[in-house]
Amino acid sequence: MPTSNRKPGPMTTAIHAGETPDATTGASGPAIHMSSTFVSQDVSGFSAHDLTPDSPFAYARWANPTVAMLEAKIAAMQGAEECLCTASGMAAASAIFFTFLSQGDHVIVSDVSYAGVAELARDTMPRMGVEVSAVNMSDPQTVARAIRPNTKLIHSESPANPICRLTDLAAISKLAKAAGALHSTDSTFASPIGQDAMALGVDLVMHSTTKYIGGHGDAVGGAVAGRADLVRQMRLEASIHHGGILSPFNAWLIARGAATLPLRLKAHQAGAQAVAEWLESHPSVTRVIYPGLPSHPQYELAQSQMANPSGMLSFQVGSAADGERIAQAMIEKLKIVHYAVSLGHHRSLIFWMETAGLMKSSFRLEGAQAQSYRDFAGDGIFRLSVGLEDAEDIIADLDQVL
Repeated sequence: MPTSNRKPGPMTTAIHAGETPDATTGASGPAIHMSSTFVSQDVSGFSAHDLTPDSPFAYARWANPTVAMLEAKIAAMQGAEECLCTASGMAAASAIFFTFLSQGDHVIVSDVSYAGVAELARDTMPRMGVEVSAVNMSDPQTVARAIRPNTKLIHSESPANPICRLTDLAAISKLAKAAGALHSTDSTFASPIGQDAMALGVDLVMHSTTKYIGGHGDAVGGAVAGRADLVRQMRLEASIHHGGILSPFNAWLIARGAATLPLRLKAHQAGAQAVAEWLESHPSVTRVIYPGLPSHPQYELAQSQMANPSGMLSFQVGSAADGERIAQAMIEKLKIVHYAVSLGHHRSLIFWMETAGLMKSSFRLEGAQAQSYRDFAGDGIFRLSVGLEDAEDIIADLDQVL
């Protein structure tokens, strides 16, 4: 990184953070250190409890130079003190939950969460004696009413997968701090470039690096960035004891993608804005949900909280039957947009999500919470991850099936 007092810009940070020329070979690019163990220069024990930030590399489950390079890069991009990289986004979520929650604790989770996180909170955490409340985090007062004396963690997701609902991260961070709880958020849809969650008071920011940070759909990984003391707790628990470590090769691929994230996200946003505006004018589309559109119910919050609304949007086409019919046509006819799960890649990806099925994989919402979900999702939605193709080509591909 540059040594002047001036803070490097986002592109410079994405390219150079965590990287230095190789001291032995002079190689400009980072190496892939595919070694499970490292030669020791000291007589020492073999306990992770003896590790310090200055400890040399000893064993790959503890630390690896290539993974450490990516961790430093993501920490710098996120504006955090440290980062822990994990084997997947779910490993990142598990790192947070299983490090900071114990039997008898209470956690508040967004009632609209990535399915794996929702199922972990709904099915696994109660089995371990952790009390779980699923709440609509678009309303800070609802979160405030859910806080208990034993609340240890509030876990939000903004924008929420798949309905692009936002959480006022600064407001929730204040509530968590007042309650003596941690606030973690899943910022995968926004990426570190689209949303400065640390500046909004969030303690831990997690990402599925499989998505925008990696950006090419070729490597699975996760990350949690935040305060050094919190990240070091997770490194001992989740990485060393639970073993959800990231491979050096995937770390290298993800770091290569991260270097172009600021540039890519601008292009994702420009394409998504054009596609969203076209969809909003299409007679077959009944609603478009995109934080960059004035029609988004939280548009003002998006403008104040997000530097870039990214390339993720959802849209509705009427009934569930209409959605299923169009989804089948997409499978058969789309040439540019891939009908596939995942998101944040250079290729555009679309997938139909029927509301009843989404609610089964979430928190089995009832009453007012279920109605709030339906108000956003209708009978079902198409989740569209707008890639880096020309917007006109994406639009033409979608137009043949709508």
